[in-house]
Amino acid sequence: MLTGGTPLAPTALAEIVVYSNPNDNILTTNSRTDSLTSAHPLLYMNGYWKQGKDGGNNLLLAYKTLGVVFGGLVTSPLYVYPSMHLKSPTEDDYLGIYSIMFWTLTLIGVVKYASIALKADDQGEGGTFALYSLLCRNFNIGILPSKCMDSNSWVSHSNGHEGAKDHSRLVKFFERSIIARRVLLFIAMLGMCMLIGDGILTPAISVLSAMDGIRAPFPSVSKSLVEALSAAVLILLFLMQKFGTSRVSFLFSPIMGAWTITTPLVGIYSIVHHYPSMFKALSPHYIFQFFWRNGKDGWLLLGGTVLCITGSEALFADLGHFNRPSIQMAFFLTIYPSLVLTYAGQTAYLIKNPSDHDDGFYKFIPTPIYWPMFIIATLAATVASQSLISATFSIIKQSVVLDYFPRVKVVHTSPSKEGEVYSPEINYILMVLCVLVILIFGGGKDIGNAFGVVVSLVMLITTILLTLVMIMIWRTPPVLVALYFFVFFVMEGVYVSAVFTKFLEGGWIPFAISLILAFIMFGWFYGRQRKMEYELNHKISLDTLELLLSNSTVQRIPGFCFFYTNIQDGFTPVLGHYIKNMKSIHKVTMFTTLSHLLVPKVALHERIVVNKLGLKGVYRCVIQYGYADSHNLEGDDLVIQVIDSLRAHIQEESTGGLSLVSPEIEEEEILELEEARQSGVVHIRGQEESTGGLSLVSPEIAEEILELEEARQSGVVHIRGKARFHIGKNCSWFDRIMLPFYEVLHSNCRSAQPALGIPLLQRIEVGMLYEA
Repeated sequence: MLTGGTPLAPTALAEIVVYSNPNDNILTTNSRTDSLTSAHPLLYMNGYWKQGKDGGNNLLLAYKTLGVVFGGLVTSPLYVYPSMHLKSPTEDDYLGIYSIMFWTLTLIGVVKYASIALKADDQGEGGTFALYSLLCRNFNIGILPSKCMDSNSWVSHSNGHEGAKDHSRLVKFFERSIIARRVLLFIAMLGMCMLIGDGILTPAISVLSAMDGIRAPFPSVSKSLVEALSAAVLILLFLMQKFGTSRVSFLFSPIMGAWTITTPLVGIYSIVHHYPSMFKALSPHYIFQFFWRNGKDGWLLLGGTVLCITGSEALFADLGHFNRPSIQMAFFLTIYPSLVLTYAGQTAYLIKNPSDHDDGFYKFIPTPIYWPMFIIATLAATVASQSLISATFSIIKQSVVLDYFPRVKVVHTSPSKEGEVYSPEINYILMVLCVLVILIFGGGKDIGNAFGVVVSLVMLITTILLTLVMIMIWRTPPVLVALYFFVFFVMEGVYVSAVFTKFLEGGWIPFAISLILAFIMFGWFYGRQRKMEYELNHKISLDTLELLLSNSTVQRIPGFCFFYTNIQDGFTPVLGHYIKNMKSIHKVTMFTTLSHLLVPKVALHERIVVNKLGLKGVYRCVIQYGYADSHNLEGDDLVIQVIDSLRAHIQEESTGGLSLVSPEIEEEEILELEEARQSGVVHIRGQEESTGGLSLVSPEIAEEILELEEARQSGVVHIRGKARFHIGKNCSWFDRIMLPFYEVLHSNCRSAQPALGIPLLQRIEVGMLYEA
């Protein structure tokens, strides 16, 4: 714990979310890893401290990623060809389509995501929002006043880039332009909303495409029955999420392993049996011939071919659930070869059977193994949904902790892996939306059109944010940045232009979902911004507090009070409201700020920062969390650790940094303090070895420590403000819409204090109206 000094810079002073099970392996978030990694027996991996993992452990993790990370990507052969609107395709058309898919998988999957994006993690966390937080953490390009970085805090600019002080022109542009910062935030929000839409559409299209295979041998089976069976499978999958990613992946990985092995074997058989020269299509000239022959029709077909790379964003977004080496190992050794061979086998079959493209997967399965493959495909499609569900949980957690999304319950499902999270509310919302998509838009092509919009836009947004990371943080040579941006922006831009032509044919679904999510996010963001602005403009200064306490009508009542405030430079206006109306304040009052930083993890010894404020019995405490940290301080543990930290700070301040008083003072020692207070000499047992004899403290220090104990024994109370906006006649029409909407969100989201495990009888809420 830190005692005194400047706390790490707060970024989003969000209220608390529910967490459990801290990761004891996390030691520090210090960016200065070069010296620490050589001196410490633990290894720094993916930006955060973990126990050293050998190749065997990475191999085991790589096996587990099959059931969590790659499900959506490796099962895409189920629906890619059925989603294409092919009209009398020829052999050359199929060769061109396969060439497009091969180079899409190679460039976007291998080069962009597996080789570049995974290196842009925000200390172990991945995804578009992690890229945004990485940029904000390194530079002052956030929006909220609470996100202004403290120049004295190394964490606010941590990432090991010593050249950050010499800001590029692009950095200066973002720091000076509020419009540019808002556009950047909008892009990050859009990426997050689209990825959540992906988490809704992936389960729907994967399971529906797999279950549709039952209609080939049994034509009498109706489409409605297939949709009902698909919905039942998805409901079962979502109900399993509460058991956590580790348990789910342990169950699912064998299924995905079987799928990843069997489909390329069938593909090899199909190549040998139908079209042995299939791999000549690896030559890019087949792509140019395809577009030369088909023109606009060939461009429109890109809306279907883009689905071959669906799920690739989960490869990046699920990084917090595993680590970089395990994901790369699984992708390079199994996923990529499996997809290349499976698509080659499908295409080889379709070259000889060109009219079977509407059922491009099951038709290319040999009859003797049809039913075993149907069972594996159905199970694999169910597992495929897991990758985007896990990614959705991760990005919701990140955005909640950074205060861009209403508070929801987020539970850590693993005692040893911080990235494994589960949100009951989000889980059930996803479940309902997935079932609705299946029942309302049962046609595979409509869902495929919607899916294409999500996949292409998320990829494009990641390209833009990765380019900014390359320029602003990595300082990549301009030639390489230009090459990266040109190749991927043009490729993905062409895909986006193609899928937008299907807007009315299902493409509007993800936009509707994203619009609703974006409105919720912006409404919450705007309300929090206005509340923070009011509190900063009407904050209570230390001088004002001293004047209030000097009033003879204000009494100091017994007890220890945690008074929660979102402001560190001053006090919340609720404090003045409370003192003026209650005419009292507790003898020991700890003004406590729960600060969430734009770093994934804060070292345990830096979790609590305490300071004396110069007034008798008045102190400040900042409890700091990263967005990937568990809130491991709860209830009595919170009280004990804060008081212990305060004792140590009081003693260090009086001795110039030499700690003489043990923070763990036993009950009999309190009695000794009481008896010795009159003598002017106080002896604290248990410190002789460190001080060479008796440990002596002054009567003033002993009395202050004793007052802390007496206050704690008198009772602990936790006070927080519950402010609401008063919408007056002078408010703008925009505030009349957005602020009531924020109040609805705030009234229905999770409360802050229950997350800390504070008993109900110790909680007090002080209401106050903020004038909008």
